[in-house]
This record gives sequence, structure tokens and C-alpha cells, in this order.
Amino acid sequence: MLVTFTTDAHANITMFGDVALAMLKMMGHSKTVPGAILAADVPMALNRLKTAISAEKSSPPVDDDKDEELIVSMADRALPLIELLTAAAKAECNVMWK
Repeated sequence: MLVTFTTDAHANITMFGDVALAMLKMMGHSKTVPGAILAADVPMALNRLKTAISAEKSSPPVDDDKDEELIVSMADRALPLIELLTAAAKAECNVMWK
């Protein structure tokens, strides 16, 4: 499954479903697809996502036997969504996903 985030203030962002659902949870939303955030609530969702990403960065890494070169952190995966949310907050636009 793919989830696409849209807003009038930024280009669309498409993510793998499991990553998108994790990001929605970090923003304090249910993992319901499709969904939306009203413009007034975008700054709070952005703040929650940034806080969750910061907390994840500060936690110790899980030692599994995966090749570290292939691992993409949630912080890196969140960057496009953070940019979209920042643009939406600045332009006071709603954010939707499907």
C-alpha cells in the first residue's frame, strides 16, 4: 500500500503504507486512510512529528543483523513530510492523505 499526502502549498508526497501510518501515529492521528488535518491543526501535528522524530534519534539503536548501509532512518523518511507540513502551516492549508 502507498499513501499520498497532499496540500495546496507543496508537491504531493508518497510513502510506503507502513511508514506513512507510523508518521500519522507520531502526529497524533489515527492510522485511518484516507484522512485529513485541518489547517488550524497542522502546526500541532508538525510539532508532534518533530518531537517524536527527535525522541527516536536520541534512543539507542536496535542491534540487529541488518546491513547498516540499507537502513533508512525514520528521521530521513520524515523529512519530505516535515517539509510538506511546514509549507502547509505557513500557507494555512489543509493536509490530506489517501
